[in-house]
Amino acid sequence: QLQLVESGGGLVHPGGSLRLSCVVSGFTSDDYSIGWFRQAPGKEREGVSCISSSDGSTYSADSVRGRFTISRDSAKSTVYLQMNSLKPEDTAVYYCAADYWVGHAVGAQGMCVNSLKYEFDFWGQGTQVTVSS
Repeated sequence: QLQLVESGGGLVHPGGSLRLSCVVSGFTSDDYSIGWFRQAPGKEREGVSCISSSDGSTYSADSVRGRFTISRDSAKSTVYLQMNSLKPEDTAVYYCAADYWVGHAVGAQGMCVNSLKYEFDFWGQGTQVTVSS
């Protein structure tokens, strides 16, 4: 069964850290570009960080650059999102998504920046991140 399963969300104080995990099963994760996306209530979904399968390049949105880091552990078929210096505006449901062709075609940046244009192959169920004092 092909699926992505996220974990690691929770409640954290401003300035705190969380590490989200996206475990891939049913397909070879290295063949797919994977991204982290988030959606807050009343807001459009946005691409947070993406990693390309073709060259391993990564991209992070301006709003999180320098604070969030995406990485891949191929042996564990897992993609991580390390989130540091969290802010209340980071509160959202975080999803990981995988796609075979989008990353090859437009790279990590294209996958994240133009994510609303694409229908990615697989999505996880989401994990809630709440940043509050």
